[in-house]
Amino acid sequence: MTTTTRVRVWIGALAGLALICAPSVHGQTVADVLTFLVTNQSVATGSVERDRDAALATSDTISRALRANVATLPVSASSGAFVYRLNPALGTVVRATQNFGPFFTERALTAGRHRASLGVTYQHLHFTSLDGHSLRDGSLVTTANQFTDESAPFDVDRLTLNIDASVATLYGNVGVTDHMEIGFAAPLVALALDGSRVNTYRGRAFTQATASARATGLADLVVRTKYNVFDGDSVGIAAAADVRLPTGRRDDLLGSGSTSVKFSGVGSLESGRTSAHANGGVTLGGLATEISYGGAVALTATPRFSLIGELLGRWIDSSGHIVPVSAAHPALAGVQTIRLTPDSSSLHIVTILPGFKWNLGNTWVLGGNVSIPLTTAGLTARFTPFIGLDYALGR
Repeated sequence: MTTTTRVRVWIGALAGLALICAPSVHGQTVADVLTFLVTNQSVATGSVERDRDAALATSDTISRALRANVATLPVSASSGAFVYRLNPALGTVVRATQNFGPFFTERALTAGRHRASLGVTYQHLHFTSLDGHSLRDGSLVTTANQFTDESAPFDVDRLTLNIDASVATLYGNVGVTDHMEIGFAAPLVALALDGSRVNTYRGRAFTQATASARATGLADLVVRTKYNVFDGDSVGIAAAADVRLPTGRRDDLLGSGSTSVKFSGVGSLESGRTSAHANGGVTLGGLATEISYGGAVALTATPRFSLIGELLGRWIDSSGHIVPVSAAHPALAGVQTIRLTPDSSSLHIVTILPGFKWNLGNTWVLGGNVSIPLTTAGLTARFTPFIGLDYALGR
């Protein structure tokens, strides 16, 4: 397959994806529904303005946390499972490494001149907590009145939020030279939010609000390049740049709303059946300034099967922690009003990913992993399953 034909395949795939992701006509956005659910309408706090400000700040923080997991979700590493190099002694192109590489951590090796790959991945995020607070059992207190000499509030609003996101990502890359590659990643997201707010006054519960929202569409499209700066026998160093375009609908929490650029440094050690990789990067623009880091180890168990372990970290310069804040009630003596509001600390997310890659035959590689959070900041799922299929073209 020629390079021109590969480009045509990519363009056709993206055009089809754009048609699938065209926004449907709907009423309230996901952001609108989220704000409605967290806005107090039943607890008599004596300050509508404070209630409104707290609700807007809380919904904005939840929205940012959701965008961090959906709109700016890390995408698969740019190089496909197979990378090739010309062996001058043999006069032919051979595989440059025995294993199939990490999932999200970049490796210094590039695809190889005129070598290309296409792939698709799928992952499902079933969010269960917000900054350590359970989302699905109705225990999240948003607003409450409590006497200072009592241990529990007498008037309280509690929120239940069921948030799920399915993300299918089409990606591809092509080696421009033996040291440079370009690629793209196009995530398609199906987001579902269902929620209710229940008021309990002196032990009697009343449902105050229920709402749901659905959104399907393209998240922020990634265009990227990687250049191999140094390629030794076992050591490699590369630099990479990712441009994330604001193609996702911001009001439906599918996009960040503005363009971002990520600059990364990549280091790799390749030694027989084992390889190790380390990344560090900074993102400017988009959702917020972000510093990311990652490390991965890949072991070739058999010529067709690799075991992989990764650790990914993201530090996002954006309010990410939700905390209860108390203030004296302006009209009721001895009563404290509790509101859920964000603090000013940044969002730090760390996950580990054990997984495998299996060469099904020829140049088809099936991969699977499970993402497990090590931190409670932002929106978290207990675990996130991931499956992907990679195909190398033009072998």
